[in-house]
Amino acid sequence: MNYRRLGKTGLKVSELSYGSWVTFSFQLRVEDATEMMKLAYDHGINFFDNAEAYASGRSEIIMGDAIRNLGWSRDTYVVSSKVFFGGDKPTQQGLSHKHIIDACHGALKRLQVDYLDLYFCHRPDPETPIEETVRAMHTLVMQGKICYWGTSEWSASEIEDAFRISRDL
Repeated sequence: MNYRRLGKTGLKVSELSYGSWVTFSFQLRVEDATEMMKLAYDHGINFFDNAEAYASGRSEIIMGDAIRNLGWSRDTYVVSSKVFFGGDKPTQQGLSHKHIIDACHGALKRLQVDYLDLYFCHRPDPETPIEETVRAMHTLVMQGKICYWGTSEWSASEIEDAFRISRDL
């Protein structure tokens, strides 16, 4: 397996990652999902991706159970999750400070880890100021609950705004 640095960080991730959007929940038995993760890990994949929205959190539970059952040392793999599409209530969606913090705590519990290596803003949130989102992610980094954060489907201008704000923190 080949590995690459994640952006400009020193973190090295496998060129291929194992995602759980389709393979977990009711489409696959837990035992089969565990075996697939083991096979990926045994072939050098060290990056395992998830999201709060995948199977309404069940995907993270299955991945956490698999990692625990496989007995992997926490320093040998990278796990990511995404925040945006939470539950049905207004406080369970988007990129408000509250939802980001609550969703991260939920992901940590479901994945059975002390921290996430990478936490993505799954979509931009036009209803929440970017500064609020950046500050929430900064809070999680400072608390040691996430190592890095990133974006998914953000425009170049949204990323530039986030970068500008983060430099001032």
